[in-house]
Amino acid sequence: MAGYIIRGEEKSVVLSAKQADMLIDTRNGEAALLFLLLQRLNRGASPEELRQRLGFSALQLAAAERALQEAGLLSAPKAPPIAPSDDHPQYSADELSDMLETDRTFSVLVSQVEQVLGKRMKTADLQLLAGLYDDMGLPADVIYLLVCHCTERTTRRFGEGRRPTMRQIEKEGCLWARMGISDQESADRYLRSLAQKQEKAAAYLRVLNIHDRPPVDSELHYLQQWWEQGFSPETVALAYDKTVFHKKEMNWRYLNGILRRWHENGWHTVEEVKSGEQRTAPRSHPSAKKPEAQSQRDGADWMLRYMKK
Repeated sequence: MAGYIIRGEEKSVVLSAKQADMLIDTRNGEAALLFLLLQRLNRGASPEELRQRLGFSALQLAAAERALQEAGLLSAPKAPPIAPSDDHPQYSADELSDMLETDRTFSVLVSQVEQVLGKRMKTADLQLLAGLYDDMGLPADVIYLLVCHCTERTTRRFGEGRRPTMRQIEKEGCLWARMGISDQESADRYLRSLAQKQEKAAAYLRVLNIHDRPPVDSELHYLQQWWEQGFSPETVALAYDKTVFHKKEMNWRYLNGILRRWHENGWHTVEEVKSGEQRTAPRSHPSAKKPEAQSQRDGADWMLRYMKK
């Protein structure tokens, strides 16, 4: 077990063999340094203190913390999520000028970002970009991919010629930092995953007869939920048909209620739905039909159980 051994006036930090093996298995020097510092302090420490002692950026600290958690050496977060610029240092005009003159990588990055955004960056924009690069520690090539991603997303949503603000880019950059996107490989992997989700969303939108616009966030939430539950576009099309038949128009909550019921029954393909509905259909005597009004009320009561409030 980790702890202290006191020899005279000196204290020694002691790690168990198991802890040493777990640290070695992470193959992460920054995670090992963070663990040693936490053991040395033997008390709570703010993210700012940890970063100052270790010389880490916010991104490095978050990545080291996550590695310790994954290894089972740290049970609870010691640093809060990376926040937007209000919680980060503000760079003065002199500091920005110095970075542009002495840091060739940052200077080239500014030029590349200006080219993507199609405008000269103002001081406020440069401060946000410097925060991503210098304070959070995102590499320049990752920031470039980030800016291109945000630009493509904005163009897709609002049309050709529209560009994201640096504030929007910074917000997305904070998300990337929290997810540990720290190199081109992890950025490419994340962007490929997003592209796959967009393809799935497009397949659903086609069967919902939505062709002229991208989904808004609340609609995207439904779409993501459906593909995570394993519904094919053909099954969603069947639920859409039932929705329009009963509601006379598209209703996201009603359609989602149908899919929720099918998911609970384990029906995710058209064949499973049709077979399952045949098995569970009530068999009534021809002379024992319910009044039409009662039948409609039963149908409404059934759906209310599956529609989110």
